[in-house]
Amino acid sequence: MRKSEITYWLNKIIEGDCLATLKEIPSDSVDVGVTSPPYNKGENKKGWLVKNVKYVNSSDKLPEDVYQQNQIQVLNELYRIIKPGGSFFYNHKIRWEKGTLLHPMDWLRKTQWTIRQEIIWDRMIAANIRGWRFWQVDERIYWLYKPINNNLIGEELDASHALLTSIWRFSPERENPHPAPFPLSLPIRCIYSILGEQKDKVIIDPYCGSGTTLVAAKLLGHNYIGIEIAEPYIQMATERLKNVINEKNIFQQEIQKHIVTKTFKDRKKNGEYTGKFKPSSNTTLSLFDDV
Repeated sequence: MRKSEITYWLNKIIEGDCLATLKEIPSDSVDVGVTSPPYNKGENKKGWLVKNVKYVNSSDKLPEDVYQQNQIQVLNELYRIIKPGGSFFYNHKIRWEKGTLLHPMDWLRKTQWTIRQEIIWDRMIAANIRGWRFWQVDERIYWLYKPINNNLIGEELDASHALLTSIWRFSPERENPHPAPFPLSLPIRCIYSILGEQKDKVIIDPYCGSGTTLVAAKLLGHNYIGIEIAEPYIQMATERLKNVINEKNIFQQEIQKHIVTKTFKDRKKNGEYTGKFKPSSNTTLSLFDDV
């Protein structure tokens, strides 16, 4: 089996540098990706509640211009390997360095991707409770899209996924020895919202860490490709993938949130309320009444 064939890469965690490995994966071969890269926090940022992050075999204190250029290169390689019409979800946070705000949009707009949406991840907990600014409890998830024939809009999202809104509330993962894991519900939501009940698609996480995205892919019936530079994290991920049944409860809890009893189209067809302004109405509406 040759590296130029996508089947060579399926259901593996490749130990190596993210960018170098991505360059070997064939173009237009992956359906969806989810990742959270190291944030380049300098290994000196810590608060009362969260310890400073240090990774095995990887530095998190690059010069900022070097870090951003690396992220642009990684994202453009991912653009190459994702199929037209495919999506990539990129989790990052806003940072400050000596009072200067560093925003992911600073480098995302320099990539080939169409930025389809900025989603707020409400972590419901602040890493630092000092009073330099309002406690930051959020991170960002960028839904990146690879257009087909220059159609930047793409297909409409199914109502059962769209109703979850652009603010996602998940607590951080607490039982994971990796220094910065996101919760399993996050990649499940990303993947399931795009692929629905489809199976056997290809999911990638180029900074797979303890394997959370890969576990989500396996629980949803898909193939996965993981890239990770640190062998101890690969061991963690491999063990989790062997025992995905242990995380099925989290999977089921997330899937049950993707339910809508009556769509906008159904309401319109039946002459029911569709969100149109009614100046004489005193009715209090639910958040999801016009879904």
